[in-house]
Amino acid sequence: MTLSPTLLLVLYCTAIAGFSLVGGLLPDWVKMTHTRTQLAMSLVSGLMLGVAFYHLLPHSVAMLGGPGATDISVQWLMFGLITMLLLLRIFHFHQHDFSHEEDHLHEPQPAHEHAHDHGHDHDHDHHHDQGRARPVSSMSWVGIALGLGVHTLIDGIALGAAMQGEIADGASGLVGVGVFLAIFLHKPLDAMSITTVMAAGGWSRSARAINNVVFALMCPLGALVFFFGVDLLVDSADYVVAAALAFSAGAFICIALSDLLPEVQFHSHDRTRLTLAFLLGIGVAFAIGALEPANFHLSTH
Repeated sequence: MTLSPTLLLVLYCTAIAGFSLVGGLLPDWVKMTHTRTQLAMSLVSGLMLGVAFYHLLPHSVAMLGGPGATDISVQWLMFGLITMLLLLRIFHFHQHDFSHEEDHLHEPQPAHEHAHDHGHDHDHDHHHDQGRARPVSSMSWVGIALGLGVHTLIDGIALGAAMQGEIADGASGLVGVGVFLAIFLHKPLDAMSITTVMAAGGWSRSARAINNVVFALMCPLGALVFFFGVDLLVDSADYVVAAALAFSAGAFICIALSDLLPEVQFHSHDRTRLTLAFLLGIGVAFAIGALEPANFHLSTH
């Protein structure tokens, strides 16, 4: 049975929102282990890189077609990469190690343990603060939520652009699955970042739940608005979709290389497993090509 891109997008959005909600609730249910968190991040970083290079960028070039298509796509890729890097710098929003969160918040951290936990609170001025814990303000979550909110809207645009591109190519079957999986597996980590910091700041469970729901809906909102709104552009719709695909590829590359991978590269323990998880993510992204239509990266111009 073949699903239309519209119905498939709705199913993707529902799954992403649901999994994001689960991620935000996990800190209340289970205690995440350090190793499992690192393995998940390694897998997702490999998947995001693979999706960017095997799916988003080639599809953008194919949609543009003609002379200069590659140059235009690469320009949009760089724009996406720089935009995401600036977001990371300004909002400093990713906080992906939840296994020792309470220890970081309430206890001094010995210097010999600091190297083991490098980068988890994303405060790169850590050399000056090794001997003392950093208290969490009740409003610390706001910067994280703003940064991740913009980030997740970009994810939504990536998904909407991928699905819209399939309509332009006349594709059928299971489309956009690579972009969907990259977002689907990444959203719980982001949701946990917000709810964990809110909990550390003393916010109630109901307040955390409300923010968790709002965050879970942002990616579907971005996807649906782009998917249905881009047609209003009429003559420039194909260009906008191609640009959005390349922009999203740059954002994915930045997240993988400047945010997720630095979290794990300083860990001497579990190095083999983390590397294998990273390579598995790339392999999954490559293999996903077999599930997509044969004309997925062929230009129709």
